[in-house]
Amino acid sequence: METEPGSGAPGIPEHSLPSYYEPTPETPQRMTREDEAEAMLGRTAFAPGTRTLSIALFIVTIAVVPASQIVSDLSAGKRPAPFRVLMDLMPQARFHSRKDLRSLWDLPPRGAELKQAEKAIENESVVSQWLRPKVQAALVGTLGAGNEQAYTGRRGWLFYRPDVEYVTGPPFLDPAQLKQRREGGVQPDPVAAIAQFHDQLAARGIELIVMPAPVKPVIDGPMLGGGPQPFPVQNPSFAEFKARLEERQIRLFDPAPLLTERKISQQNAPLYLETDTHWRPETMEWVAQTLAGSLKASRPNSRPPSRLIENRVSAIGDIATMLKLPSGQRLYEPQSVTIHQVAVGNSLWRQSADAETLLLGDSFSNIFSLKEMGWGEGAGFAEHLSYDLGQPLDCILRNSDASFATRELLSRELARGHDRLAGKKRVIWEFASRELSFGNWKWIDMSLGHPKEARFYAPKPGETDTVSGTVQAASTVPRAGTVPYKDHILTIHLVDITGLSGGAEPAQALVYLQSMRDNEWTRAARLRIGDRITVRLEAWSDVSARLDKLNRSEIEDPALQLEEPCWGELAL
Repeated sequence: METEPGSGAPGIPEHSLPSYYEPTPETPQRMTREDEAEAMLGRTAFAPGTRTLSIALFIVTIAVVPASQIVSDLSAGKRPAPFRVLMDLMPQARFHSRKDLRSLWDLPPRGAELKQAEKAIENESVVSQWLRPKVQAALVGTLGAGNEQAYTGRRGWLFYRPDVEYVTGPPFLDPAQLKQRREGGVQPDPVAAIAQFHDQLAARGIELIVMPAPVKPVIDGPMLGGGPQPFPVQNPSFAEFKARLEERQIRLFDPAPLLTERKISQQNAPLYLETDTHWRPETMEWVAQTLAGSLKASRPNSRPPSRLIENRVSAIGDIATMLKLPSGQRLYEPQSVTIHQVAVGNSLWRQSADAETLLLGDSFSNIFSLKEMGWGEGAGFAEHLSYDLGQPLDCILRNSDASFATRELLSRELARGHDRLAGKKRVIWEFASRELSFGNWKWIDMSLGHPKEARFYAPKPGETDTVSGTVQAASTVPRAGTVPYKDHILTIHLVDITGLSGGAEPAQALVYLQSMRDNEWTRAARLRIGDRITVRLEAWSDVSARLDKLNRSEIEDPALQLEEPCWGELAL
């Protein structure tokens, strides 16, 4: 007698057997989860007063946060944050430029604006500011948990989340990945942008050298987790990226294999800072020396001989700052390193506009050079590259967005008729390798324009002017603690200016203001369209050597970006 497969009974077809998942006629139908929940709720019994107390506690809980914020702001003499942020959503900017009835369509705030307002209220909440550091400290101390920006590693090491996701994420040259990012509004192909820049420079007889600075997990990944790392761990597309540059005969200086060899030769000694996104000073100096050795100077040094000054600095890294731990926390102590400042004559090294080499760089070039980053000054990548070349060096440095920011700055100078590329033999383009996965590789024009008659007011070098004006437009400001840089500059378009010396025209100006200082928003960060302000202005050229390296946002208006900016400080 044959048995049907799986029936458990001889000669009985499997489909005729009863199922435990289907009720028999004498079995009542099973209730759905929704019916069961409704039935249970309908039978819920409350002790006397429990229902009223529960409702009261719920109302108090949701009311205490905004109430405490309002009380705190009023006691500090400020407009309460919820009202201040909601007022920022009011579309004065739209009415300011368009006063016809069609602008009524623009009255409702956009989804992105509502989300930004929600984040702003959350960031300014006194309850959040009091509670978040304590919760984060508990999470780090007991569970070793990071946050949305930082991952915790071994022996007190920290890693920046985008750096880790560059290594572990999808191939940045994968067609599906490129399509997805393109639909998100960016130009995602680094090879295409680099090739365009290479051709623009080659047309002027200038060589391009591309240098992707390895991010921390590429070299010191074992400190995040895992065993030995005998080779650099790059994004899966990095080999293809190198091959495609080679096909186009674009020169690439890749420090990653060299750093891996150095790490092995030094018995796996760390090459990056423990709680910071950047490399150690001796690592940076060695990369600068190696790059300089591969370059040939075409003219002798025309500057006084330079020398090195040893200095010891201590700081807590930018990733530890992003954890937003309580002040005075002891989970992450300052790390001490030795830097070597480059001095020329009696002063620290300064860039030279007439140098034959131009460096475009980001925070990997600024670290140990820009004192606002907390690791000293005068000892960065540009300084040591110039020292090792034995030549002066010109540079355009910006902490973030290296995929386009430094090229944009160069493009604007050229468009204004200032030929920053005159006399240049080579351009070195340094950027953090994470930009390959997350950067916006914009198409940028490098045509040389002609100087135009100034339409905007800017003080002459060495002079200052205090004026009043109305904010017509303002660039975005990142939330403090969400980016690995403690300082930020925003741009405003100031109109209806009064108080100019002699009452002269024009009555508008493009003004840079410091919007974030040491991870705290300034008054300028809270300016909104339509505000009437008084500001002290001075020539940007008077302060650019000190401030041009700071992270800065621009107004998304190509015409405004070509105007001569000035530096401003809000009057008290």
